[in-house]
Amino acid sequence: MIEFQSVTKQYQGGQPAVDGLTMSIEKGSITVFVGPSGCGKTTSLRMINRMVEPTSGVITVDGQDVTAVPAAELRRSMGYVMQSSGLMPHRSVLDNIATVPRLNGVSRAEARKRATELLDVVGLASPLGKRYPSQLSGGQQQRVGVARALAADPPILLMDEPFSAVDPVVRDELQQELLRLQKDLAKTIVFVTHDIDEATILGDRVAVFAVGGKLAQYSTPEEILRAPANDFVASFVGRDRGFRHLGFTTSDDVAIHPVPTLVVRAGLYDGDPAAVTEWQLVVDEDMRPLGWARPGTDTDLIPGGSLFHPGDSLRRALDSALSSPSGLGVAVDGGGRVLGAVRAQEVLAVIEASRQERQAAL
Repeated sequence: MIEFQSVTKQYQGGQPAVDGLTMSIEKGSITVFVGPSGCGKTTSLRMINRMVEPTSGVITVDGQDVTAVPAAELRRSMGYVMQSSGLMPHRSVLDNIATVPRLNGVSRAEARKRATELLDVVGLASPLGKRYPSQLSGGQQQRVGVARALAADPPILLMDEPFSAVDPVVRDELQQELLRLQKDLAKTIVFVTHDIDEATILGDRVAVFAVGGKLAQYSTPEEILRAPANDFVASFVGRDRGFRHLGFTTSDDVAIHPVPTLVVRAGLYDGDPAAVTEWQLVVDEDMRPLGWARPGTDTDLIPGGSLFHPGDSLRRALDSALSSPSGLGVAVDGGGRVLGAVRAQEVLAVIEASRQERQAAL
């Protein structure tokens, strides 16, 4: 467990960067620090491993004051991932990952063996280990950064806006990869972001910081979206927080209906797309969705919307229907094969029923 006890960071001649921070971070959980620029979230993160020294107050890890441990030793005991990955350009991927184990006295052979294992853990092919950072994409570099942070098997992982420099598609992939890793590794992760969506996707608990370095609210993502503590939190979370809150309600009551399909085999349709009178979901031979065919046309495929897995949240169910050109959200199984479709109006009806149940329980 990480404890902040009345921690303040005051720079000379200015207002506090962090002002009287008191909070407990649970072991084995993901805690996200979120807030606007200049609110002290990164400063708070860096005080955990003493990259920044507090002006006053105490920070403890498992009951031990962090100032009782030499700074270099403390930092090597924690993983650290930064926004730009921070890889050394003149060293190979494997040698970048092996950095901390080597500093801890592990032999080069053992450190590189561990690095090779971690490539697979973070979803990278082993041949990439021989490349240099400049030969990798931005998303690959961030995965290497995560692998390097995990190399010494630290119990604590500090992540300072690690996914903000990559495009939205890669960012989503990295977020899901982090959640997968956490399910397997159960690290204590402290994650900094300015994106409330990222905070609510990743965090078991979310700490919202206000300008001036004050902690405005510290709770579960669901509670912050449902009941912001004050006007600042409500404004920061945004007016669409009700839509985000749907991410915490399951879609078990949403009906999945049969959907008309048009199969493509060896590049040819099983039938004439121009002859159909309703939207057709175009699938391959294994019933995996490829796109939609518009009624009465033989034009190219129209891209589909997002896919929906039974058991996903109501937010994903509604998004799949609203993002689809046909108005039907495609439901697929774990192998990506079509199970049927959900209808936006029915998802909205389930959302309204859920809202009424919550109101009745108050």
